[in-house]
Amino acid sequence: MNAVTTALIVYVIVFHVWAMVLEMFLWTKPLGRKTFGLSKEDAETSKTLAANQGLYNGFLAAGLVLSLLVASPNTAFTLKVFFLACVSLAGLYGGATAKIQILFMQGVPALIALALLLLGGHGHWH
Repeated sequence: MNAVTTALIVYVIVFHVWAMVLEMFLWTKPLGRKTFGLSKEDAETSKTLAANQGLYNGFLAAGLVLSLLVASPNTAFTLKVFFLACVSLAGLYGGATAKIQILFMQGVPALIALALLLLGGHGHWH
């Protein structure tokens, strides 16, 4: 795996950890409300849903961290493909249904990393 692919995966991890923190812990705080453009009332009303969404973002980050730590190259490759595909789809869906910025901040980096990974031939399934 080349340095660009690794850097993109690390970016995706950091993005999802930050999204988890914003959604689980800062949703009703000024930074969370400003980030998502929420009134205090709307943030309070939706905080349970946001925390759930944040948990899922944490799972995506954890899966990608695992993909960088696992010893087996085939397992690492499979984990990277799976989690980058999940993030890519989430970014495409979010960009189409919520805010176009989601596509560029979440989807595009994951799609590029996935493409580089698949084109690089540094792993394969048996």
